[in-house]
Amino acid sequence: MSFKIEEHDSYTLIEATTDRLDMQSASRLKSELVLLSGKAVRNMIIDMTQCSYCDSAGISAILVANRLCRNGLLILAGLQPNVERIVTVSSFNPPIDIAANAAEAKELMEQKLSQQN
Repeated sequence: MSFKIEEHDSYTLIEATTDRLDMQSASRLKSELVLLSGKAVRNMIIDMTQCSYCDSAGISAILVANRLCRNGLLILAGLQPNVERIVTVSSFNPPIDIAANAAEAKELMEQKLSQQN
């Protein structure tokens, strides 16, 4: 499996355990996202620390996550320089929060969720 899923009380952490978010791994990510959506998950962190490559299929998977989190929060964490470059130029709507690492993303998620309440 290319992704490790950790369900927390108020969000789900998806950790990419592959170095490439390409057509093959992006389709697996989309499948995981659909399953999470079926469980009404609306707050997600996608930790891409291990991922050093992302193509248009990977961006498409991130778009799916962004759409599923429209009524919640999506945070990308641990973007490597090449991945950050393609994510930055992709102009997501709504914009996606980016954190330096998973720990920072968790703190940001908790902060934003507490502000909503």
